[in-house]
Amino acid sequence: MKNKELETQNEIQETGFLNGSLGRRSFLQYAGASAAGIALVAAGCKKDRGYNDINMGATLDFKDDFGVLNYAYALEQLEAAFYVKVASAPPSTFTTAQKAYFQDIQFHEIAHREFFKNALGTSAIGSLEVDFSSIDFTSSTSVLATAQAFEDLGVAAYNGAGVRITTTDYLVLAGKIVSVEARHAAYIRDLIANGSFSDLNSLTALGANNAGGLDAALTPDKVLAIAGKYIKTKINVINL
Repeated sequence: MKNKELETQNEIQETGFLNGSLGRRSFLQYAGASAAGIALVAAGCKKDRGYNDINMGATLDFKDDFGVLNYAYALEQLEAAFYVKVASAPPSTFTTAQKAYFQDIQFHEIAHREFFKNALGTSAIGSLEVDFSSIDFTSSTSVLATAQAFEDLGVAAYNGAGVRITTTDYLVLAGKIVSVEARHAAYIRDLIANGSFSDLNSLTALGANNAGGLDAALTPDKVLAIAGKYIKTKINVINL
């Protein structure tokens, strides 16, 4: 699994993703934020963050923007791990088009994950250990249902965390990423039930407001409680 993911990352770095249209370096530039700049500031504040105590799991300290960035990094790790596994061995019933689209989504999620990892530098939380034992990766029904759950939750997570971001550049970056996650969610939903991409009523449990035309939004504690099913690493949350 690790070797396969490493090969995928190398391929992205060498040939770009989305059929070579946007490599990782280009993505970082397009994102509109300086990874080096973020890492420099984050490193300077590392002493009082406590993100990397392996004996205590991963700690997300929401006292400032870097806590939110690490929160996003944790979720992108989860999504990337899922899509890498699906793309490496898709269900036999997947069509050629579905296989291609899941490859594209995989590349997006890896790019998101690597952006946050590089931007945070030494202040990034460690690699999370995932638990996908509840997913049947040979079943298209199971894979699609999980993909929908991850994408819907991802959109709600970014929307819910936006209010905690105080730096404009980071907020712009989050907006760019959440719009991509919403595209994923719409595509997956239409694969399951054609025309259901805009069904906000089905997302009220995640905070959507159909009458107001507003997508879902959840606070980090609620998101992590849901995502915890798929994460073995203990996640500690402080200053929420």
